[in-house]
Amino acid sequence: MIGANPPDSPRMKESAACLEVFWAFLRLGLTSFGGPVAHLSYFRAELVEKRRWIDDAAYADLVALCQFLPGPASSQVGFALGLRRAGLCGGFAAWLAFTLPSALALVAFAYGLSSLGDLAHRPWLHGLKIVAVAVVAQAVWMMAKNLCPDRPRASLAACAAAVALSFPSSAGQIAAIVAGGLFGLVWLSEPGAPQPAVKIEAPRGALAAGLAFFVLLFGLPVLAEATHSRALDLFDAFYRAGALVFGGGHVVLPLLQQAVVPPGWVSNDAFLAGYGAAQAVPGPLFSFAAFLGAAMIQPPNGLAGALLCLVAIYLPSCLLVLAVLPFWNVLRARPRAQGALKGVNAAVVGLLLAALYHPVWTGAIFSGADFALAIVAFLLLTVWKTPPWAVVVFGALAASLIAAV
Repeated sequence: MIGANPPDSPRMKESAACLEVFWAFLRLGLTSFGGPVAHLSYFRAELVEKRRWIDDAAYADLVALCQFLPGPASSQVGFALGLRRAGLCGGFAAWLAFTLPSALALVAFAYGLSSLGDLAHRPWLHGLKIVAVAVVAQAVWMMAKNLCPDRPRASLAACAAAVALSFPSSAGQIAAIVAGGLFGLVWLSEPGAPQPAVKIEAPRGALAAGLAFFVLLFGLPVLAEATHSRALDLFDAFYRAGALVFGGGHVVLPLLQQAVVPPGWVSNDAFLAGYGAAQAVPGPLFSFAAFLGAAMIQPPNGLAGALLCLVAIYLPSCLLVLAVLPFWNVLRARPRAQGALKGVNAAVVGLLLAALYHPVWTGAIFSGADFALAIVAFLLLTVWKTPPWAVVVFGALAASLIAAV
């Protein structure tokens, strides 16, 4: 056929590589339970050991980069691996395939909740909220051990929690993060020999991606205010949450709660129910944004709201990966940069601790039986290493049984 691409043309090779990335990450998106750390283990087994897309040293460097940046680390690593394998098309394919299963499951859950009407007195729903207490408590416990191992960082986390609880707004949370970074820059920097780094190929348009990140971060609030567009308000709120979250998916909880519950976009009951359900699906926890978009009380909601919020919360992390890749080898060897990151990580532990109290604890624990169920769920997660989806099912069934007796 005239004009058709031969099978070995660059375009056909790129399309084949992009499709290969999509199917590899779709399998991971359907089977990767257990949170970001588990996701990275699945990635290594599938893409480093089995498919040999990248060697261990380069993979470790990508993981270090994505843990340094705000946003969902496992999704960013997946995006970077897709970039390396098949360019921008591969990066998009990796993100879409890894995110799609959990996003569709949570959108379906949002539609199911909307059909149930009043959610306030559903025992199984209350069980999901109790499980959310255990999940967030586990995240605080594990992150505190890793990110606050000494007195200065533990104290910094406590101060950040106090700020977040005293000034319950996104401004208070951002102030805590900035203060943590400045504290780390001054007091947590440890001079030492530069770390050896593996050269990562820089994508084209890195500077444009960095510029776009900051233009959207500071321009969206102005544009939303000028146009009075609710769609832009939503996009701005979720973009800011994705741009300012350090430490993994659970840390996005306080930012999203502050963004959607006080304005009345989503009820607190629905918010906590969706967060509990998010523990039962594979893939990234940031897909919780799809649930919130679908569960919005006013338009844009449903599928349109889910897509809007999902793109908004992931866009900043993708732009940052594109922007920072060329400079990572230099940045990661600077002690001051490492100190600032230590301070930011300690501060986000404090923000998650504040979220554990409000809205998670205050919205779920009303009796001794609730507290007992939360303890059992916490032990199942931390001591017995029970899969999160199984703990979610247990919480819903146990709460229903308690209500029936």
